[in-house]
Amino acid sequence: MGRGRAKAKHTKSARKLKYTSPNLDLDRLQSDLRSTPTLDHDDHDELPPPDPQEPDTAEHGKPGSV
Repeated sequence: MGRGRAKAKHTKSARKLKYTSPNLDLDRLQSDLRSTPTLDHDDHDELPPPDPQEPDTAEHGKPGSV
């Protein structure tokens, strides 16, 4: 015994999930999706502009390397 029984149980449960459909209320789902507020552009999510005093290391690699 060992892997065989565990694999059979896993296969059985996977097959059950694949071929059975849960009871979904599609009308309610559709109304929930419609009532979701739209995500507009939010200025708070933007990064602040880079500080002109700091060297830009993203373009040139490590600072000090030539």
